[in-house]
Amino acid sequence: MQFPIFPRKPTVAVIRLQGAITSGRGLSDAATAPLIERAFAKKPKAVALLINSPGGSPVQSSLIAARIRRLAEEKQIPVHAFVEDMAASGGYWLACAGDDIWVDPSSILGSIGVIFASFGFPELMARQGIERRVVTAGTSKSLADPFLPQRAQDIDRLKAIQAPIHQAFIDHVKARRGNRLADADLFNADVWVGSQAVQMGLADGVAHLVPKMKALYGDKVRFQVFGPKKGLLSRFGLNLAEDMLQTVEERLMRAGFGA
Repeated sequence: MQFPIFPRKPTVAVIRLQGAITSGRGLSDAATAPLIERAFAKKPKAVALLINSPGGSPVQSSLIAARIRRLAEEKQIPVHAFVEDMAASGGYWLACAGDDIWVDPSSILGSIGVIFASFGFPELMARQGIERRVVTAGTSKSLADPFLPQRAQDIDRLKAIQAPIHQAFIDHVKARRGNRLADADLFNADVWVGSQAVQMGLADGVAHLVPKMKALYGDKVRFQVFGPKKGLLSRFGLNLAEDMLQTVEERLMRAGFGA
């Protein structure tokens, strides 16, 4: 007896990459690796990255993007990136892991740069009669100490550290976007919105995930979402303080882009 064979509906694996990129409990290679590995292991028709990130750690950004590209090339699965509110700095690094990038008209993209930010308190300490005592073995151990006056050599040293990181970011964008990039200064950490980003070659068009995937893979395409699961402590609100600090950090990063 023969049974009718029903064609399998195409599946798109959706990986949500949301939040600040850190080496802790947030958006990190350690946290996303199981999701990414499972998404590609299901042998979908395509993988869609749903990105909403103001950036963060350049190392974690590089590790996550490299993992996506390695699996995409090994399994020959196309990857499409969709930007929600923003893909800025490290968030754009992640977006470039896609073979193409799609945005909302109000999405913010870019910020291809590196930043070091801190505070300085030497005058406040002096007014309060507080003396800072530092003993180091190595002249750079007190680099950018917030309790000491800023030194020209510290600024030079920080810029020397930032330069190769910035260049790695630039090389990654150029390698992934190629001749789609406009002939303009795209690497000065500026940001662009929606269609502006498309004109600059930082994105390929304005589109949302579901209709775009249906247009590419048919109306019967199914979506399987892979996102981080909350731990047991978080489910019961026992990580409230840590979650609040992470939320504040992300909001401060987003505020830098007017979001």
